[in-house]
Amino acid sequence: MTNLFEDINNYDFKPLAEKMRPNSLDEFYGQEEIVGKNSPIRKMIENDTITSLIFYGPPGVGKTTLAKIIAKQTNSSFHELSAVTAGVKDIKELIEIAKFNKANGKKTIVFVDEIHRFNKAQQDAFLPHVENGNIILIGATTENPSFEVNSALLSRTKVYVLKSLTIKELTKIIKRALEKNEAYHNVKIDEECINIIANISNGDARGALNTLENVINITKPIKKQIIITKESLEKILQSKTFLYDKKGEEHYNLISALHKSMRNSDPDAAVYYLARMLEAGENPLYVARRLIRFASEDIGLANSNALVQAISAYQAAHFLGMPECNVNLTQAVVYLSVSPKSNSLYQAYEKAKVEAIQTANEKVPMHLRNAVTKLDQDMGYGKGYKYAHEYENKVTNMQCLPDRLKGHKYYYPTNSGKEKNVKMTLDNINKLKSNFSNK
Repeated sequence: MTNLFEDINNYDFKPLAEKMRPNSLDEFYGQEEIVGKNSPIRKMIENDTITSLIFYGPPGVGKTTLAKIIAKQTNSSFHELSAVTAGVKDIKELIEIAKFNKANGKKTIVFVDEIHRFNKAQQDAFLPHVENGNIILIGATTENPSFEVNSALLSRTKVYVLKSLTIKELTKIIKRALEKNEAYHNVKIDEECINIIANISNGDARGALNTLENVINITKPIKKQIIITKESLEKILQSKTFLYDKKGEEHYNLISALHKSMRNSDPDAAVYYLARMLEAGENPLYVARRLIRFASEDIGLANSNALVQAISAYQAAHFLGMPECNVNLTQAVVYLSVSPKSNSLYQAYEKAKVEAIQTANEKVPMHLRNAVTKLDQDMGYGKGYKYAHEYENKVTNMQCLPDRLKGHKYYYPTNSGKEKNVKMTLDNINKLKSNFSNK
């Protein structure tokens, strides 16, 4: 029995993702803009001039790893707090340790995972100690720090945005795990299967390594060798969805089919293509962004609530993620499909774009320019401007386009849905302008 407990205690229960966590920048994949050669963070590490930072990015891109590498390579005392469990008391106790370290000439790095979950009081507790150098704060967040971190604390830190890892970077991480882990030297897996695992991981290194570990653990050895094929991988994942290439032809075919089905007011086909994409592992936020574009490109003012629905679906997808957000996206897809259609906004911009490029040197009319200085006033800026609120019906006949484009029209409202009301309003405005009197 004693031997059994000794074996259990000696067994490494760490997940593969934790075992393979890089210990140096040389082992760190991705984020070349901030940790590559001559990058800001690399220089700060090399010169030992690290300041308080916030890493903002999706899960599994290296935020925690980068903080630990910084602590190791700058010979700092590293302390990690979870914003989910830590309170102000924990912060105060940590500050006392940091003060002791500072008195003995050692820096203290405090890493706060999910810093956006700290309330105002908890965030404020860091302020004086970040400012006086007791601690170097490194926060990690998947939420936009501009909205989730107190402005006072944000002003004392430098925000670095970490991006989702590429398929190429993920395949390197997977191959490194297979090479470095002795327990996997009996694993036989081809390039295609590695690419499939990388492809379904949504730029998340931790997710890729977890998938690899699960697949290896489930696969039964044959003559002491674990052989992973495309077919066995499909069976383990219980779906063919991992074959979907998010950057390949089928990706563009499906999003095109979704868009055109909604345009043709076919909610059934639209929901089908939505399901094809989501069940294949497509990023729901990508789909939501396409819905936002569709709401203005193909519906516009025929139903202005379409844009509200699409943006709400994006926010829901951001808050919930998959699979919970699938019904939110379905709601938006059906709503957009059955809405009245108009592409007048799209056509208006395309027409204006052509002339904007052709007439890029045209000057803004003098009466529309803002006279900021006396020189501006002397030059005639703002002279002749008609302030619409001072006139009957809040409309004037003032020319707003440059002389060369006088009378040109770009927006032609349709009679579809509520845009017919816009058309009536615009017709009335144009009638008022034609009857306008300066008196």
